[in-house]
Amino acid sequence: MPSFSGTACTGIDWTSIDDVLLDMDGTLLDLRYDNDFWLEYLPQQYARRLGSTPEEAVAIIQRMVHSTTHTIQFYCLDHWSERLGLDVAALNEELAHLITMRPGVPSFLEALQAAGKRRILVTNSHPRGLAFKLARTGLDRYLDRIISAHETGLPKEDPGFWAKLRQRIPFAPQRCLMIDDNPDVLAAARGYGIGMTLAISTPDSRRPKVPHRGFEQIEHFGQLLPVVPAS
Repeated sequence: MPSFSGTACTGIDWTSIDDVLLDMDGTLLDLRYDNDFWLEYLPQQYARRLGSTPEEAVAIIQRMVHSTTHTIQFYCLDHWSERLGLDVAALNEELAHLITMRPGVPSFLEALQAAGKRRILVTNSHPRGLAFKLARTGLDRYLDRIISAHETGLPKEDPGFWAKLRQRIPFAPQRCLMIDDNPDVLAAARGYGIGMTLAISTPDSRRPKVPHRGFEQIEHFGQLLPVVPAS
């Protein structure tokens, strides 16, 4: 098991948890890849296409992004390929070496399995991007179910998403733990009745800790071990 510093997370009664709902980008995977791709690499490629400066490309993309916030289009590779005139999914390959699991993820997911907890990946990632990252990391080996929000037509931060998720994977909301780095998603999960929510405070390994008011936070998954064994 990796060596960690920091205080163990308290307040989890594992006997009251059946299902653990897990975000991918910034939670199980380091957000460095996504930040580098969307904030730096993609604007550079768009600037080349336009014959503009990177700063001008960033401003244009930001206006486009603002119009899609809190919609499924915000996370859709096909949408952005059409809007930008670029094959965004193909461009993903250029920074593939940055796609890595966050510290302690395999150990934590294995501990959940040993404890009899169902491990459900619930991500806003587009199916093509999801498949690309799973192939790169082998993360799917540690999961029981995988759901992309694109299957529901709503992002996780939309309150309507959670009922649609439950139609696909029956679960008891009050006996679920949701772990995510997005406070809007955690708020929507809590509003639906998810029993416990945890925020990731260090989604990007290169960037400072992100405080999430109103949610208990962890820096790494070592803080959640050990999980109560199955009886």
